[in-house]
Amino acid sequence: MEQLNSRPPYDFKEGALLLVDKPLEWTSFDVVNKIRYKLKRRLDVKKIKVGHAGTLDPLATGLLLICTGKFTKQLHTLQGLPKTYTGTIKLGATTASYDAEKPEEGPYPTDHITAELIEQTRQQFLGEQNQYPPIFSAIKVEGKKMYKLARAGEKIEVKPRPIHIFDFNLTKVDLPLIDFEVTCSKGTYIRSLAHDFGKAMESGSYLTALRRTAIGERTIEDAWNLEELVKFIEED
Repeated sequence: MEQLNSRPPYDFKEGALLLVDKPLEWTSFDVVNKIRYKLKRRLDVKKIKVGHAGTLDPLATGLLLICTGKFTKQLHTLQGLPKTYTGTIKLGATTASYDAEKPEEGPYPTDHITAELIEQTRQQFLGEQNQYPPIFSAIKVEGKKMYKLARAGEKIEVKPRPIHIFDFNLTKVDLPLIDFEVTCSKGTYIRSLAHDFGKAMESGSYLTALRRTAIGERTIEDAWNLEELVKFIEED
């Protein structure tokens, strides 16, 4: 099998790794389905294996690793790699989804928040910890996805999961907004990190923007724009 490549030449049938910049409001499955459809037409086949490593929420953008053919066997390994994100947290309000999908709830107090408190709180989130995922997530409870149970109004028992935050840097503080960069382990929900950050300061907060910039050593700088990739597949 050929080595994992991020750029041409590709052998889509045998196996290829595609780095793709997921557009805003697309699901990860939307991207996979688009690429699979274009590959089936280009290669004139009825079936081809296509999968992704690491789901991004619709309101997030950034790096998706898409595998085709025999490279789909690599998905489990790729999913386990550390991931890096940039984004923005808004203090003083929360949402049920922990991001901008749901309406704001609040307001929550912010007058007591100082630069010193923000820094102390940042340090609390470094290292190994147990994190509660958002109820609006695709994690399954008794075979059903939590977000479907939440939308149906059912009571859900959310269990914490072990994660690791390797780096958590605040790149700009302009209250109520805080820009950040975080590198974390598989299974980390940045929405939960954003929610918990405000809670730890006896306030509220939620994620207003998120972009994945790296998975392991692969970075967004080497990723295809989805429209350009589709055009490449069609013309290859």
